[in-house]
Amino acid sequence: MGCNSQSEGEGSMLSHKDSSEDEDALNSLNIRPYSLLIRSLNTKELSGKPQRKRQMSGSESAQLSRPNTGDGTGRPENVAKENSELDGLEETAEDVDEADSMNGEEESDEADYSDPFEEHFANPDDLSLSEQIENLAKCGWQSHKIQYDGIGKAILAVPASDMQGGPANSTYFTGPENLKDLLFCARSPQNSKDLRTLTCLHALNHVFKTRDRIIKNNSRLAKGNPSEDLELRDQGFTRPKVLMILPTRQSCVRTIDTITALCEPEQQENKRRFQDSYMTTDGKILDDKPEDFRDLFEGNDDDMFRIGLKFTRKTIKYFAHAKKQDFDFLSSIEVVIVDQADALLMQNWEHTEYIFDHLNLQPQEAHGCDFSRVRNWYLNGNAKYRRQTIILSSFNTPELNGIFSSHVNTGGKIKFTNDHDGVILELGLVTKQSFSRYDSPTPVTDPDARFKYFTTTIAPSLCRYGKSPRDSAAQGILIFIPSYLDFVRVRNYFGCSPTTQNISFGTISEYTSIRDIARARSHFLTGKHSVLLYTERAHHFRRYTIRGVKRIIMYGLPDNPVFYREIVGGYIERSIAEGKVDSEDVFIKSIFSKWDGLRLERIVGSKRVGTMMRSVGDTFDFV
Repeated sequence: MGCNSQSEGEGSMLSHKDSSEDEDALNSLNIRPYSLLIRSLNTKELSGKPQRKRQMSGSESAQLSRPNTGDGTGRPENVAKENSELDGLEETAEDVDEADSMNGEEESDEADYSDPFEEHFANPDDLSLSEQIENLAKCGWQSHKIQYDGIGKAILAVPASDMQGGPANSTYFTGPENLKDLLFCARSPQNSKDLRTLTCLHALNHVFKTRDRIIKNNSRLAKGNPSEDLELRDQGFTRPKVLMILPTRQSCVRTIDTITALCEPEQQENKRRFQDSYMTTDGKILDDKPEDFRDLFEGNDDDMFRIGLKFTRKTIKYFAHAKKQDFDFLSSIEVVIVDQADALLMQNWEHTEYIFDHLNLQPQEAHGCDFSRVRNWYLNGNAKYRRQTIILSSFNTPELNGIFSSHVNTGGKIKFTNDHDGVILELGLVTKQSFSRYDSPTPVTDPDARFKYFTTTIAPSLCRYGKSPRDSAAQGILIFIPSYLDFVRVRNYFGCSPTTQNISFGTISEYTSIRDIARARSHFLTGKHSVLLYTERAHHFRRYTIRGVKRIIMYGLPDNPVFYREIVGGYIERSIAEGKVDSEDVFIKSIFSKWDGLRLERIVGSKRVGTMMRSVGDTFDFV
């Protein structure tokens, strides 16, 4: 999952992408990636190729990888564990060849201070940066709501001290090229290609600019007077500069294909090995699956991977090596791009959090670093305040908000949000849907409060069905459970509690074997099992069409609103069409707390969610 990029003579590894930086690459395009990102999210006009072919200069390396998803609950012991696919391509500053140095001599020594890259990364004022960090700790953020035509509304947050008490400057706020953090929660299969092209352009822009500066400074040092004291600070501790975190090998293939299409290298070393390892010729039949499922799982859907890329003047080398230490390669990351974050949430999100926790830490070893050329804000431990984070997701969640809010970029941050009509309006189902709110004092105690509400309010009502197993009313109850930990708790309750001792039930989770899944589905359809416990991750990875569903209890609302439509709309509509249940006998009940606001908004709509959260009543019915 991921990829990272490097410049100068540094290495990288883990879920990230690395490539070096060359100003000419994006200069030849005459574009600003952020502006292009904002203007193009809702269009199909971007071709994804430069206006003219450019010759790359310099050597660079990058790595793409995906940490082990584990069991979804534990802390990874070694996220950066060496992958057997990696080559031993250790790189040093000597990788910069003579041709690169000659190219550097032809460049102007004057920096373009109108370029946000120069102000934010290359030449920030150290004193000003320290003051920014101090003022941010004292004054916090100042937020503003903006409306972008064709995209939607956004919330822009900048350090309060930067506003100087004056009115908002619309030009300043609408300038995403100013290297702000970005959380975009409207990714879809329709705009995914454009987003991928734009983020890859931005990554290459950053890498190429860093690379060009290093080449230029190498040339100055080579021809400089030995008595002249040149202080050229243009590097980090290690080589990788861009980290891309991706969910599957197929996503990695698409990203690398986009990068190579933009770079147009003359040679690609180890390309056949990459194709054999990451591309699949297996013709998986996915025509009956939803579009978002095909977008994520078609091709090679393996989520255990890590790959390094090395860029030279004419060549891309696959399977480049990185630093041996677990997270040393993360010490100098300046741009993080997380694509399909909603899919990563369905894997082991703790691995993603682990990566962010280890970004921009001091490396455990020197790795041949030339400290005389390390930028001061690295040496002062301020790299984390310069790093930019870009997160692309189909929807927003507390986990994404947590990542986005807890990491501080002094350049500011912008979060795109949209109003939701609610998926309940998309259902062709005319039946009562009931939502019940329970009291939950804190997010930490929410699982206990939810379980108590379920066992005291919902479960007793199921007992009357369990006493008549031959009655059709006793059959077809599907209980949807988002969290696997909650699933285990409810499963144990059904297996051990005297309250549910007369209820026959089956279970389907992400860890259930195919054979057991088939048995559970069959027994549920025939009525041998009155109740079926079904997890959100099982639905995410399989998208089963479960037959025989007559009543649905949402133990928790799904993060993905599409799942509500597929389960409540699809399952019930099929049962009605097959004559297994009358529409007036259908029962749909969802329970929620005040901590489920984002989930509830996507299901009932932005106009209704506020009332449901604050109203005196605790039960809301929709027909």
